[in-house]
Amino acid sequence: MSSKLKLEITKTQLAFINATSDEVLFGGAAGGGKSFGQLVDALLFALKYPRSHQLILRRTLPELEHSLIMNALLLYPASAGKYNSGTGKWVFKNGSIIEFGYCRAETDVLRYQGAEYDVVRFDELTHFTESQYTYLLSRVRGTNGYPKQIKSSTNPGGIGHAWVKRRFIDGCTPGAEQTTDYGTKRLFIPSFVQDNKFLMKADSAYISRLNQLPENERRALLYGDWEIFDGQVFTEWRNNRSGYLTRRNSHVIAPFDIPKEWRRFRAFDFGYSKPFAVSWYAVDYDGRAYNYRELYGCTGKADVGVRWTAQRIADKILEFEHEERERGCSITGIADPAIWNATGSSEGSIADMMERRGVYFEKGKNDRLAGKMQVHYRLAFDGEGLPMIYFFDKKCPGMIRTLPALRYDEQNPEDVDTRQEDHLYDALKYFLMSNPISTRVNEDAGGREYYSPLDSVMNRFVL
Repeated sequence: MSSKLKLEITKTQLAFINATSDEVLFGGAAGGGKSFGQLVDALLFALKYPRSHQLILRRTLPELEHSLIMNALLLYPASAGKYNSGTGKWVFKNGSIIEFGYCRAETDVLRYQGAEYDVVRFDELTHFTESQYTYLLSRVRGTNGYPKQIKSSTNPGGIGHAWVKRRFIDGCTPGAEQTTDYGTKRLFIPSFVQDNKFLMKADSAYISRLNQLPENERRALLYGDWEIFDGQVFTEWRNNRSGYLTRRNSHVIAPFDIPKEWRRFRAFDFGYSKPFAVSWYAVDYDGRAYNYRELYGCTGKADVGVRWTAQRIADKILEFEHEERERGCSITGIADPAIWNATGSSEGSIADMMERRGVYFEKGKNDRLAGKMQVHYRLAFDGEGLPMIYFFDKKCPGMIRTLPALRYDEQNPEDVDTRQEDHLYDALKYFLMSNPISTRVNEDAGGREYYSPLDSVMNRFVL
């Protein structure tokens, strides 16, 4: 670091500054020095590469003015350049420019149409939508030979939580560079308040204040827990690797062979341009449910359907169920009542088309709030750390990705926002409403002993 600038940084901030990946995400917990790291990194880049052009973004202008711009005025040396409040640009003597911008509305990205940036920086990335991010990804270009990157910082939560988690967190190893299907590189660098020795020295009570927050906020801000975020509907959700085999304190478990004697169900929510969702469930003798398989008609791009016809979906369902039927297993189908509506086609309704292929359904109950409460009751843990529903790891990736990501509707705060990727959730509700359970309250699981849901089966066959 330059002694003239007198900059002091943490090890994680240094890792962020030195990161050369095409896309870099820095952060996780509160107090890790993310915004300061962005400003220092932008300053060093501007000084190192003459006539370079960078864009630093926050979602709104007030957020920009009260955080990044104010701190840049305190941090950046007046001898190196000058800030123009009219244009929102810091212009350096070597010709480099750091532009401060915002994207409150979805279409605000168009103000950067035609622009070229060496680096685009998102501060609090989860406050942005995925379409805003991908559009500005296209603005990173140029022929000057300088590094081209998108470097972001954020905490868990916000409207973009789900897509940021999917892009940088799920299936990725923190600190290890990942190669995308396009040959580009992504990197997630976690940071925690404990990494920020300067904050710890100046405000030693900060962690104590974070510990006083409600559990979900504390997990997100103190521990950088990406399974929890503000506005999350199903805060009971746990994907706890330590409970992976014990099936305690976790909803995601290792797959096992479903006993033939358990009741089996198939839940269906139709979609064409949006994904369709088929989920298979088994119910043990205690009424506990297991989501053991899914067929999700998603292209791989979130909430975009594969455009399969009802006949093709039915054929695939039969293919998936062939082995079970060969073993004599009976599967009850439950579906969205809307599939019985007239389609205007001579082939009849969606249900008619599927029945002609040999796939049958009963009409599910489409009571949104009652269905939502059944999901809450099922996800709730009892005092032994046991929920009333489990999801098989790797067999149900769509459900494991989308269910915990669901947010409340701002206009109807008792219900899920239907503009999200809620298709597997809807199928889940149809199944649960056909197998309702009584009210259950989420309890502290504590440290109870090992339990396997197969115990209830095995005990019935021990003489």
